[in-house]
Amino acid sequence: MSRLGNFGARLYRGEVGYDFMGNRRIWYGVSVLITITAIVALAVSGLNMGIEFKGGAVFTTPKTSVSVSEAEDLATEASGHQAIVQKLGNGGLRVQITEVDTAKSDEIQDKLAADLDVPREKIAADLVGPSWGEQIANKAWTGLGIFMILVVIYLAIAFEWRMAIAALVALIHDITITVGVYALVGFEVTPGTVIGLLTILGYSLYDTVVVFDSLKEGTKGITKQTRWTYSEIANRSINGTLIRSINTTVVALLPVAGLLFIGGGVLGAGMLNDISLALFVGLAAGAYSSIFIATPLVADLKERDPQMKALKKRVLAKRAAAAAKGEATEAEQAEQGDQDQDPEDAAPAGAVVGQRQQPPRGHGRTPGRR
Repeated sequence: MSRLGNFGARLYRGEVGYDFMGNRRIWYGVSVLITITAIVALAVSGLNMGIEFKGGAVFTTPKTSVSVSEAEDLATEASGHQAIVQKLGNGGLRVQITEVDTAKSDEIQDKLAADLDVPREKIAADLVGPSWGEQIANKAWTGLGIFMILVVIYLAIAFEWRMAIAALVALIHDITITVGVYALVGFEVTPGTVIGLLTILGYSLYDTVVVFDSLKEGTKGITKQTRWTYSEIANRSINGTLIRSINTTVVALLPVAGLLFIGGGVLGAGMLNDISLALFVGLAAGAYSSIFIATPLVADLKERDPQMKALKKRVLAKRAAAAAKGEATEAEQAEQGDQDQDPEDAAPAGAVVGQRQQPPRGHGRTPGRR
């Protein structure tokens, strides 16, 4: 087994871990800071909406010797708006200019014919109205609203309402960050961007549900034991699914990074950036929020429950009593039993809370901090 695979197996068995819950306020602060930055960028810079949303004209020219950069300068000067030019396979150019009407389009067509030294009648001009993009955006927002309502209902039924709230917060967090990045870098927002944004919500939710499922399994009968608090079990659930989250995120990010950095950046296929940036940022934010935001938030909400408060008091009181007598706590005894157990027979993380759990070593330490 590789070193990473061995480390993942130890995480899964609870032999090592990171104290996500103990440092949750740090992660909350990081997320608030990132979210505020995204909102400020959105308010100050706004989004660079594509031609589908603003309306404009698209000109397709026959083969020409003028380079893309030169054509961009000429088209921008002719129209008074920033032009986007792409090289076509037949040697022609595709010139996209936003916010121009029919009269201005005819004027630009004349100038392009002269500047590019091609016959005017061979330049195809297509006008795009802003209403098409608005319709697409409105339908997308409607779909997003319905999606979130269904997600909340499903999670509330399959898990509980606290998990539904936490998942919803994580989804809003991911959307805000992704949109904020578009405002910061100035990439064009097209219908492809909207599709990419909706796609990442599914991934973000999937990653969150994986951790929630482990947490749900691990907290069965939690009030019947006095070894662990809810937060400690939540911490173990995150550690138990950490390697799975990392693996799935890396595998998902690699092809998207290829589209964004190689296809769009190196090879110059700028249209790939419209969707690949949304996927890249959204996948990373989704993995982050499921680990650092959603699950700690569930634990915070859950520990407001009177039963969980009472459980925490019993657990801490029992540990204090055992420490005063110089005796090992139930958790420490369980850990010793685990160490004596064949690793191949060890139960999975989060599956047997109260029977095989990672205990804290010493006072004030939580499971997973070693």
